[in-house]
Amino acid sequence: MSRIGKLPVAIPTNVTVQVADSTVRVKGPKGELQQKIQAVVRVAVQDNVVRVERAGETKDHRAAHGLTRTLVANMIEGVSKGYRKSLEIQGVGYRVAKAGERLNFQLGFSHPLSYEPPKGITFAVEGTNRIHVDGIDKQQVGQVAAEIRALRPPEPYKGKGIRYEGEFVKKKLGKAGKAIGKA
Repeated sequence: MSRIGKLPVAIPTNVTVQVADSTVRVKGPKGELQQKIQAVVRVAVQDNVVRVERAGETKDHRAAHGLTRTLVANMIEGVSKGYRKSLEIQGVGYRVAKAGERLNFQLGFSHPLSYEPPKGITFAVEGTNRIHVDGIDKQQVGQVAAEIRALRPPEPYKGKGIRYEGEFVKKKLGKAGKAIGKA
């Protein structure tokens, strides 16, 4: 039995979960999400608890069991609390500014970069070097944060670029460190 899949998911009082055909629909104060589920698992809602059961014991059934339970739990948490990923910009002259819903970046290129948020995502800019990506879909929040980081990933020699909050970038020695090692 899947250790994750067998755990029940509690439904908060302000959230409703509906299961119809092969779709789970979760509605809460922050919005509404829906997810298609595989035919090898069954989702049941009883007494403010969601339970996921699987049809068999094959490897695919066991994998889908834990995955489905986690997806439903993430949907419930997203519509009740929401998700946030924070990014930091480091480097001389590197900055971000919010213009309407769009983010405008100065990242050391000859031209400014602009990033438009997809539907369901909001940005908050703190100062000129901190960005918060907010939304109810955990996958979408992570994807948008990864796309922003990919505009200028942190480089290993000076550590300049966009990184996740708390991310550690291991620094490398430059040419001078290499020459010292040969002597």
